[in-house]
Amino acid sequence: MYNHSNDPSWLLTNASGAEQLPHGSPNGDPSRRKPGESCAMRNGAQARLIAEVARMYYEERRTQVEIATSLNVSQGTICRFLKRAEKQGIVRTTISPPVGTFVDLEELLERKFGLSQVIIAKAPSGSEESMQGAIGAAAAHFLEITLRPRAVIGVASWSASLLSMVEQMHPVWKVAECKVVQILGGEGHPSIEKHACYLVSQFARLVQGDAHFLPAPGLVASKEAADVLAQDPHVRETLELFDRITVALLGIGSLEPSPWLVGSGNTFSTEELQSLEEKGAVGNICLRFYNANGEEITDALGSNRVFGLKLERLKSIPMVVGIACGKRKRQAILGALRGRWINVLVTDQFTAESLAMA
Repeated sequence: MYNHSNDPSWLLTNASGAEQLPHGSPNGDPSRRKPGESCAMRNGAQARLIAEVARMYYEERRTQVEIATSLNVSQGTICRFLKRAEKQGIVRTTISPPVGTFVDLEELLERKFGLSQVIIAKAPSGSEESMQGAIGAAAAHFLEITLRPRAVIGVASWSASLLSMVEQMHPVWKVAECKVVQILGGEGHPSIEKHACYLVSQFARLVQGDAHFLPAPGLVASKEAADVLAQDPHVRETLELFDRITVALLGIGSLEPSPWLVGSGNTFSTEELQSLEEKGAVGNICLRFYNANGEEITDALGSNRVFGLKLERLKSIPMVVGIACGKRKRQAILGALRGRWINVLVTDQFTAESLAMA
């Protein structure tokens, strides 16, 4: 390599600020050039210098100041050369995602469904238990780094995926004054209800917040019963927080209720589920059902018996996180995505690949 530091005249700058070779350099005397060679020689010499600067910066890991001192030029010249190296394709940036990440697949789903973010967890196997554990851990980590102080967090507590998330989450010390709001009635069979209560109370502890329970069944006997419950002071206090929710954490249910929901007693009858299927229902969020296009089935038998957040309210919540996985929930997840009921999806790689092919 020619040592330019001993020859300060190797580079001149013309009136426009562009670098050029001086006449005293080996190729700088116009009288010694053939016609048409001047521009080509100057460009060729400069290209070699740009490549040399790029090599020193990216391969030798030298600073711009060190390179400028070595070549006896200004740091501004080095900066311009590095920018040209990128523009001319001399330097190319390649990102190699770590093993176990799915950046390309996440971006594909974000574009396909208009999501603000997709988080794909690597499940060890395709079993529901394995996938649920993986997405629970991924959702926990996502919230640990994204939650902000004074957030009002709505939680659909009848969700095994959300319970997995809470069980794997670390305390988030940077947040404070948060409120954790149960957005679907949390009363049910005692053996299952305790999990729903634990989910809300434990999550509130993890985010240094206050838990606000909805002391009512998720599915009541009639609309009249729902109206009476809504007048209870404790219930009303929680309902009034619905309009202040800034983050919603949701499970996504299929038409067929999960064993956990069945055990709680908060399920529709066989006849009601059959009626929903005939109307095209493929899934639900907080027991609010929708079809394959994500359109809510509002006239379904029993829809006015659901005691909790209305589906349309999700549209005004800044961050709505759907946490779901599994083959049996594929249509339900697709419906939620097409209906734009969520804007963040946490799932596993098997489910994500299936969604990408839809």
